Amino acid sequence: MTGRDIILVMLVMFVWGTNFVVIHEALLALPPLLFATIRFVIAFFPAVLFVPRPSTSWLNLSSYGVLVGVGQFGILFIAMDGMISPGLASLIIQAQVFFTIGLSVWLTGERVRGVQIAALLLATAGIVLIGVRADGGTTAAGVGLVLVAAASWALANMISRKTSGTNVLGFVVWSSIAPVPVLLALSFMFEGWSAMAAGFRSATLSTWAAVIWQSLGNTLFGYGIWAALLNRYPSATVAPFALLVPVFGLSASALLLAEPLPAWKVIASMLVMAGLLLGLTGPQLSNWAGKRFGRKAGEQSCQP
Repeated sequence: MTGRDIILVMLVMFVWGTNFVVIHEALLALPPLLFATIRFVIAFFPAVLFVPRPSTSWLNLSSYGVLVGVGQFGILFIAMDGMISPGLASLIIQAQVFFTIGLSVWLTGERVRGVQIAALLLATAGIVLIGVRADGGTTAAGVGLVLVAAASWALANMISRKTSGTNVLGFVVWSSIAPVPVLLALSFMFEGWSAMAAGFRSATLSTWAAVIWQSLGNTLFGYGIWAALLNRYPSATVAPFALLVPVFGLSASALLLAEPLPAWKVIASMLVMAGLLLGLTGPQLSNWAGKRFGRKAGEQSCQP
């Protein structure tokens, strides 16, 4: 990768990682489902006026939008509203990597490698440790909800794979309207008009800045740059940078929100990160080793 593109991808990882602290700020005033509703309204409009509709079906757009808007962010926001700390949420949501692998095996017949199973076991050990040691800032229910959000993200990934070749930024923008009526209805049902009105009344400039950052910084800027880099370089080159999201997330949560980092949390984070690293790079390393050492063995067997 060029130096310019490395800087860009690092900036995206910084935006995505610190975004969990931004979510925390918005949730201080807004109910989670209302917050998610506003987030996707702003992600859709006014960007829809400038970004052309991608060449894919409305079914793909709406399915992806509902999975991401309701399943991923709606549930994530509920979990982060007092059930899990921002730093750990940024870490556990990355379990979507393994859910995506599992769905690929189930739906497309991809073969699971031993290195991927080892990676899953490492990450699972870290998540189990977080669930067992959950304290006041993090509950087992919060961990479970973030895992559900990660699974929804993985399902959305499977839909986006069917739309390869389309404009990814356009896909994100045009799909953002699909979850809005669902989120708004759920907000009325479970949060109530009084809580929604109170959220609008108590929202400050920092609240709206957080909402706009969610919509424009996290979604349009982040996904736009990420999509451009994936079109320019192999996935194996770009994808490992996603490991920096929980690094920035945990660091920002510790620095800005004084989230404690006891030894068990550090160990759990290292287990999950090791699993993610092995899951993302293991297959490529296995292929490289097989070709290199297999060739050497073949060369030696030809010697008289």
